[in-house]
Amino acid sequence: MAVYTDITDEELSGFLALYDLGEPLAFKGIAEGIENSNFLLETAAGRFILTVYEKRVKADELPYFLDLMGWLADAGFPSARPIPDRQGRVLQTLRGKPAALAQFLPGLSARRPTVAQCRQAGEGLAWLHQAGQGFAGRRSNDLGQAAWAPLFAGLGDAAEALKPGLSATIAADLNALAAAWPSDLPAGVIHADFFPDNVFFREGRFAAAIDFYFACDDFLAYDLAVTLNAWCFESSGEFNLTAGRALLAGYEARRPLTPAERAALPVLAHGAAMRFFLTRLADWGRTPEGALVKPKDPLEYERKLAVHRAGLSLLTDVA
Repeated sequence: MAVYTDITDEELSGFLALYDLGEPLAFKGIAEGIENSNFLLETAAGRFILTVYEKRVKADELPYFLDLMGWLADAGFPSARPIPDRQGRVLQTLRGKPAALAQFLPGLSARRPTVAQCRQAGEGLAWLHQAGQGFAGRRSNDLGQAAWAPLFAGLGDAAEALKPGLSATIAADLNALAAAWPSDLPAGVIHADFFPDNVFFREGRFAAAIDFYFACDDFLAYDLAVTLNAWCFESSGEFNLTAGRALLAGYEARRPLTPAERAALPVLAHGAAMRFFLTRLADWGRTPEGALVKPKDPLEYERKLAVHRAGLSLLTDVA
């Protein structure tokens, strides 16, 4: 989340006139993340999150994301339910950009996840995968394995600027991943960005998942690999095997992996690290001036790539 689009008092009043939520009591920007402008809104009817969708989000894909959030909430999963206006519409326009209002979900994200929180996150991810079953919407993963080589085609110089020789290393990784990528694993709705800042806890338990704007259809185990990368690495760059085992145990408490999924976890985790390295590299230096957010360091995921490349994550032992 971030704030790229400022909203005046008059614009907010006009927006809220579409709803039966009363007058605003509090309204402030949320300076986290990099994709959209987000605001915490409080009225007499409760607390809500107002999202203004910026240029990177495709307007024609917003119904998929919003419908998915509603589907998951209807299935009992703690997802922020979009709020309809008096006409039943959840997608609006504000400052000439798409916008939507959603339920506020209480909870806190884990800045430094504990082993216990990793287990809870794994269980929450499996719950999401189960709740997504039957959702009629479809969205291909436009940041999946087929997209990585084309994305990197324009980023070689940026990689070299980060670390001499890195461009050739990434090119070799991409070739290896293309050759080893699985083709027939259980698939369905995935979150695709199940990072600690997108997961809430209350009283030590998984409480909610937010920010579904990368959600798509892909291998469920790929989503697990994304999550292992995001939750189970130390700040120094080492993979925490204890945390990885806990996260996987939490996941399998709800949804056991197939043998093929277990065998594919190392290459899926390598690929998941590649996806976030490339998008962070693309964002490096591209964040709009004045945004209340800094771009995320691609070198964090370059270090994770090195761990997976050398087989040091021990994901075969985790699985």
